[in-house]
Amino acid sequence: MSKKQLNELAATAICGNDISSSCLYVSALSIVYAGQYAWISLLLVSAILFLYRKIYGEVVGALPLNGGAYNALLNTTKKSTASFAATLTVLSYMATAVISSSEAVKYAHSLWSGIPIVYATIFLLFIFMALVILGIGESSKVAIFIFIFHLSSLVILCFFSLYFLFSNGFDVFVENFKAPVKGSIATALFFGFAAAMLGISGFESSANYVEEQKKGVFRKTLKNMWIIVTVFNPLLAFLALSTIPLPTITTHEDTLLSFMGHLTGGNWLLYLISIDAALVLSGAVLTSYVGVGGLVERMALDRILPKILLKKNKRGSSYLIFVAFFLLSTSILLITEGNLESLAGIYTIAFLCVMILFSFGNMLLKVNRKKLPRPEVAGWLQLLIAIFGVGIALIGNIILNPKDLNVFLEYFIPAMLVIGFMLYRITILKAVLFFLDYITPEKKTIFKYLNVKIKHAIHRINSQHFVFFTNHDDVATLNKVLQYIESNENTRRLKIVSVLGNQPHVSENLKIDVEVLDRAYPDIDIEFIEEPGKFGPEKIQELSKRWRIPINFMFIGSPGDKFPYRIEELGDVRLII
Repeated sequence: MSKKQLNELAATAICGNDISSSCLYVSALSIVYAGQYAWISLLLVSAILFLYRKIYGEVVGALPLNGGAYNALLNTTKKSTASFAATLTVLSYMATAVISSSEAVKYAHSLWSGIPIVYATIFLLFIFMALVILGIGESSKVAIFIFIFHLSSLVILCFFSLYFLFSNGFDVFVENFKAPVKGSIATALFFGFAAAMLGISGFESSANYVEEQKKGVFRKTLKNMWIIVTVFNPLLAFLALSTIPLPTITTHEDTLLSFMGHLTGGNWLLYLISIDAALVLSGAVLTSYVGVGGLVERMALDRILPKILLKKNKRGSSYLIFVAFFLLSTSILLITEGNLESLAGIYTIAFLCVMILFSFGNMLLKVNRKKLPRPEVAGWLQLLIAIFGVGIALIGNIILNPKDLNVFLEYFIPAMLVIGFMLYRITILKAVLFFLDYITPEKKTIFKYLNVKIKHAIHRINSQHFVFFTNHDDVATLNKVLQYIESNENTRRLKIVSVLGNQPHVSENLKIDVEVLDRAYPDIDIEFIEEPGKFGPEKIQELSKRWRIPINFMFIGSPGDKFPYRIEELGDVRLII
């Protein structure tokens, strides 16, 4: 994919289709639990989302690389913690893609009953797979069309609902607001808020393809998504409560907006909203593909997923990622036979956990990367309130649907086992070797070939060079670098590089420190290099080509305010100290 090519409209459309599609179900869902106070629950969600604008803005502004929560945690804590967040994000995208495509087809089926739901869903998933393989530029054109059509449809629905309200009086409005509340108002608001929090799903997506956006666009996408959620979700819930009796809303929970369209505008508005629903839910499928593409590509670059996923076509698209995602989504659809209620639990818990983990990434950024420049800063109180809000929503959803937690674990544990194998594959392979040596000490059996292949694999993985750039003779800092690499990376080869700049040589203390550490870490082959020239993007690119070491295997310490380059200018260089 070409980098930084999306303007504000295109970037907003891709993630906006996901978050704006929430109005199709979140208004009805919040009314079911909060009744006439649903619009207040939705406004509370908007307030939490407002706090997250700065939280995301600070982290991605400081570390503008693809990966969202994964990227935030990768550059502030351990690789295993970042992988945990990445697994949750992939599960969230998988559930979103399958549910959204299926619901889109069901809306189409309500208009044309001859459509086979399961096969049409697979076809829709295939179409969007083909679209993203063609490139993000082509995908964005489709996303823009869907986005504009969706917002226009919502405006028309709101206009006709308001006209209907003023033409027919406020009797339904008054009756609904006089209705008794189940339990207390606080309980209604609590469960309504928990259900309504699903209406901001998609907000995290923009951070997963930030490298494909033009400079300054990311923060605008956050603002635009917040405006959409703040305006439409509470307004539609309020209009529904003003025009439709509460018992009728519950009856038409799955198709509330199309029912509103039929009531306030007639059959043509019913068809318009149904077509819009099918389109925008399809747009949410596109968001899943684009988001998972940016994230999985980053994970493969970091050797958390197989390197083969990075293979690109002539258009620069990592097509194997999208093919794998299509096959995964299709297999789940076929296994569940189109009964996707179980996936809702995965979607809910995974999405809310990703939001919480991103907040912790912001905390760690403040603590571990204090000197890293950032365009805006979220206050600690703001951060704690946001985490509390999402935590309450997570608890509320588990209380409402306790079985969802078990379903979530059924998918999450196997996914983490795959990631765990990739993270600790050297240890696992060594354990297999030990077992083979134990049962076949003389290597005279068929296991001899397997033994040789495993040793070759271990050598190949460990032979990957890593680079750390430094000019400081601080043995404590260098020791932390070695500890990080020993704990997080499968390698036995490290180049410690000092780019000289205007200095003829580095200090003798730095050389002595490296020699000490070389003896202290006998399992890691440390090579110290004095590199002439000036440190910067050009030098990093030059060394990457000369040594054939990917840039994401090059590390630096956290730069200060006087550092002449932005992090994104250095490519995929990682911060580890």
